[in-house]
Amino acid sequence: MNQIKLAPSILSADFSRLGEQVGEAIAAGAEYIHLDVMDGHFVPNITIGPLIVQALRPLAEQTGVVLDVHLMIANPDRYLADFAQAGADILTVHVETCPHLHRTVQVIRELGVKPGVTLNPATPLVTLEEILPDVDLVLIMSVNPGFGGQSYIPGSTDKIRRLRRMLDAIGSTADLEVDGGVKVQNVAEIVAAGANVLVAGSAIFGGSKTISENIADFRRVLRV
Repeated sequence: MNQIKLAPSILSADFSRLGEQVGEAIAAGAEYIHLDVMDGHFVPNITIGPLIVQALRPLAEQTGVVLDVHLMIANPDRYLADFAQAGADILTVHVETCPHLHRTVQVIRELGVKPGVTLNPATPLVTLEEILPDVDLVLIMSVNPGFGGQSYIPGSTDKIRRLRRMLDAIGSTADLEVDGGVKVQNVAEIVAAGANVLVAGSAIFGGSKTISENIADFRRVLRV
């Protein structure tokens, strides 16, 4: 399986100190920085746009961290070029918002960005079956998207396990990412099921400990 990577989600960061906090996460060993883009239509929240990706791009180039952009928006095709030009390394779209998913994935790759796909907790894995050979990342949402700080949906573990079998069956090297309620207490279970990229927001940017200490807690459990 691919290397285990931590992807702190800036959704839970202090935006008045965003560069500083992202820098601390990177210095502590985060391989990805996860940017949740929400439009108030597909999900009930509004967050960030291409300008935040652009603002973090110099830090990414300086450190080699991957900007992992998750588009939780209606009609993402309209904005793919904007996010690619802003500096996204990965663009992940929802199967629920892409009626021509194969074309969307092709466009992302033609823009020089790695394509990812994801699905909401109640959407079955069969909706991914035809696109799996064409993507570099598959994301399992383990909460209903829209807000940080939610609890992990227990049934997600079996879904991760079944997706890992699907990826292995076709010889895919795509990352299997999990986003939603990922914490030190359940991360070992999530990795054992087959995930290798772990999105954590409040568990890294929240609580009484520093960002570095929270990341160290994850590393201790994962032994990576």
